[in-house]
Amino acid sequence: MPQLEQLSAELDRLAAFEPGPFPVVSLYLNLRPDSRGRDSFAPFLRKELGDRIRTFAAGGPEEESLRSDARRIEEYLAGVDPASNGLALFACGGAGLFDAFQLAAPIDEHRLFVAERAHLYPLARLLGAYRRYLVLLADTHSARLFVFAANTVEQARDIENPKTKRHKVGGTSQARYQRHVDNDRLHHIKEIAEAIAGTVRREGIEHVILAGDGLVAARVRDQLSREIAERIADTVRLHVRASEREIVDRTIAALHGRDAETDHERVDAVLCAYRANGLAVIGAEATRRALDNGQVDELLIAVSGGVSEDEADDLIARARNTSARVRFVGDASLLEPAGGVGASLRYRAGAF
Repeated sequence: MPQLEQLSAELDRLAAFEPGPFPVVSLYLNLRPDSRGRDSFAPFLRKELGDRIRTFAAGGPEEESLRSDARRIEEYLAGVDPASNGLALFACGGAGLFDAFQLAAPIDEHRLFVAERAHLYPLARLLGAYRRYLVLLADTHSARLFVFAANTVEQARDIENPKTKRHKVGGTSQARYQRHVDNDRLHHIKEIAEAIAGTVRREGIEHVILAGDGLVAARVRDQLSREIAERIADTVRLHVRASEREIVDRTIAALHGRDAETDHERVDAVLCAYRANGLAVIGAEATRRALDNGQVDELLIAVSGGVSEDEADDLIARARNTSARVRFVGDASLLEPAGGVGASLRYRAGAF
């Protein structure tokens, strides 16, 4: 499965792809089997891609390019990994483009686009929803650190602590033994905290989720610097030996819940800055101009409502070409006063 950097680099390449005379195929497939355990994408692809090809002049270079794409796509899908949940594929035979990514992250529905440029919106949304984060799963004896991205495990590490238990020895011996146990546990907690801090800094991770024994999680939090502790998105109760699939499902749900909370903060900040004639713009046209000027720091787009998906696609391409962050806001009502789109700015460049 491709790692997050590969998908992000692909998004940048496609955003910079210059339109030419040949049509570009953007294909998103849900690879999960249907209720009967069968793949459902083959009939969709045959019909939809065939219908699009027939809209081009027979024997023309555009049709030939698309027919070449159709053959390559069919050959590629014959060897798709059954463990994949989704597929993002971009092809343009006339321009020598064929990039395909089998994904652990789910694609909810089959979608096909044939246009002069690649359709980026679904891929950008997927990257926003399944970005990199760290999970600690720990108890007093062991810890498991995971880095998840694009709905799969990128890194995993175990940290073991000697399984010392409380024993009744009696008198001063008991006190000495208990101090030994407590020191071992404190060392375990500090080792976990150091591992978290090192991974967060090395990998540039923005979000941390603590799971497992609630008391251990609280003690680990106390050992973290403010810089790292501020990245804790949630605390989740999970058995220390939970399966990787259960860990992913529970923690990604927690992360999405945190996103819903912080959406309010981000949108409020943009609206307040805009009202004060500060570092923000709202509305598609003003945001587009700011993107063209390279001013945008973070682009906010409502998932539904306000701007069409085609408009959003254009804004995303401009954002990726100017290294602006893109954030999708799940509650469209938050961005309704802004027409569904707004942006925080790096600097001002005159009135909008």
